Amino acid sequence: MTPDQLITQFCAEWAEPDPAKIAEYFAEDAVYHNIPMDPVAGREAIREFITGFISAFGGIDFRVLRQVAGGGLGTDAEQSSGVVMNERIDVLNLGEKVVELPVVGVFEITDGKITNWRDYFDMAPIRSVMGGE
Repeated sequence: MTPDQLITQFCAEWAEPDPAKIAEYFAEDAVYHNIPMDPVAGREAIREFITGFISAFGGIDFRVLRQVAGGGLGTDAEQSSGVVMNERIDVLNLGEKVVELPVVGVFEITDGKITNWRDYFDMAPIRSVMGGE
């Protein structure tokens, strides 16, 4: 599976999420960083974070608008390492309220596993729905 295919499959998993299954996409020493928050390091810590996130928001519809992949070594189309970036709208359900959150994700893949995942977004849409700003 190419990095592009891996991330397409990974994003689809979030619609009906299973934290253990999602965590298996990550390398043991992976780092997941939602840029407005502190990074989470290690597969088990990522699984725990995802479990908490899902308990708050349930499934998330990752509407991928654009996705590009590259940066791997060599020219083999089936290579298992590289970088994938996507522009998405993450649709979060907060009870009767829905948040459509613009996100840019950067995924680094090594040997078929996510080693680094960074999501760049503004927390203001979530805060406004949750009674913050």
